[in-house]
Amino acid sequence: MGNMLIFGLGYTAKHLADRLRAEGWQVTGTRREAVEGAIAFDDPAAVLAAIGEATHILSSVPPARDDSDPVLDHYGAAIKAASLQWTGYLSSTGVYGDVGGAWVDESAPIGSGRRKARSDADLGWQSLRGDVHVLRLPGIYGPGRNPITRVREGKAKRIDLPGQVFSRIHVDDIVAAVIASFEGPAGVYNIADDLPAPQHEVLAHAARLIGVEPPPLLSLEEADLSPSALGFYEENRRVANGKAKRLLGWQPQYPDYKSGMAAILAGILNGDS
Repeated sequence: MGNMLIFGLGYTAKHLADRLRAEGWQVTGTRREAVEGAIAFDDPAAVLAAIGEATHILSSVPPARDDSDPVLDHYGAAIKAASLQWTGYLSSTGVYGDVGGAWVDESAPIGSGRRKARSDADLGWQSLRGDVHVLRLPGIYGPGRNPITRVREGKAKRIDLPGQVFSRIHVDDIVAAVIASFEGPAGVYNIADDLPAPQHEVLAHAARLIGVEPPPLLSLEEADLSPSALGFYEENRRVANGKAKRLLGWQPQYPDYKSGMAAILAGILNGDS
């Protein structure tokens, strides 16, 4: 088994860490402050020591408010020089910008949308080492972070935008893709499910699953969204996942939102989510 260092123990990274630890891996993460199982990002001695011990390094840290990549800025040189078996970066399909609902694969241009800083970080990681695997992710859902929970809590807003679709991915399928990439060729991979769909249809399905009325359809003006949420609705694309299937041997366990939410509901009913 390997020794994984994860920069940024957020939602997805925690799921990955749990899976790897269950399989016998040594996993260390960084957080703002040191806690059990994690070291402080701003503790250079501890982080550099962890880089030196790692066989695998993954960054899930997004760009900072000044648009820089904190991991590359602080530790990029050490990561570049390290003796590693694998290096990874969790990017975003937001790098593709708005394509009017068209399909995008990894050959599509990046950097034209609102995620310019993310695009710069994506390219920065690609150029860091020859073994870097960049996984571009769409909307992430899973236990504790999903449409069912938002509908139950009354936080879901269904926006009526004809023709607008989004891709998404279950967190367990991201974890599986990361692990599959350990033995796969370096490069850029879209990790998305097989069924891009309008957000309002996903929320309506979540409501039906738990036996409640779907939230009403609203216009963007009626929804009174935050600027960041509005930006989400300014982009429209379908994300193709064929490269990851071909080169990594990856197949999503939850190929569409219906199968993913069925598993989440089963977990809720079992007290697991």
